[in-house]
Amino acid sequence: MYYGFGWDPTYMLVLIGVIVCMAASAKMNAAFRKYARVPSHNGLTGREAAERILRSQGIYDVRVERTPGNLTDHYDPRNKVLRLSDATYNAASVAAVGVAAHECGHALQHAKGYAPLSVRALLVPAANFGSSIAWPLILIGLFMSGDMSAVLLNLGILAFSLAVLFQLVTLPVEFNASGRALALLKSSGMLYESEVKDVRKVLTAAALTYVAGAASAILQLLRILILTGGRRDD
Repeated sequence: MYYGFGWDPTYMLVLIGVIVCMAASAKMNAAFRKYARVPSHNGLTGREAAERILRSQGIYDVRVERTPGNLTDHYDPRNKVLRLSDATYNAASVAAVGVAAHECGHALQHAKGYAPLSVRALLVPAANFGSSIAWPLILIGLFMSGDMSAVLLNLGILAFSLAVLFQLVTLPVEFNASGRALALLKSSGMLYESEVKDVRKVLTAAALTYVAGAASAILQLLRILILTGGRRDD
């Protein structure tokens, strides 16, 4: 059923997704701010912790760099660069060490050939293209009629599904990186047990943002399927 450009009940799916993402983001920011005020007992900064973890795992070809922004930390597998945000790079807090360790988890995944990370890397261009082209295809398809309408709508759904698939593949990648980070911090003695528990809270809150993102993408896909269902069957 196609409702046109006015209000339709499927907007509620989008609204639910937005609320879930906002709640997850707020929880993540609150957790990071709380534990960013807790200094690590060893005084290591995020950069120093990352370098120590990488070396302990025999990874010497990954650079640790500073990147601007707040919580913009990420690992770049193409250039083998671990980038830490302003709030992490020079901060000697439990939160900073935890986030740095998480990104090291991605570097370790890369070094070990972790399959989901490789799949996610392959999906990046397709997901980016799919998310940008999906709605134009769907909107054009809704204005057209006949077989061409169905073709464009199905292509739009397929394109958006690639973006959803990327979100789903991201989940095991992020959870695995956090698991590796917690294990490394505990086994190395870099943090006390109580500090590792605090890191777990930060990384769990961060993981929820990815879960929320995947849920939101699925809800948007469901909305598309509802809006275009009748037209695709014509």
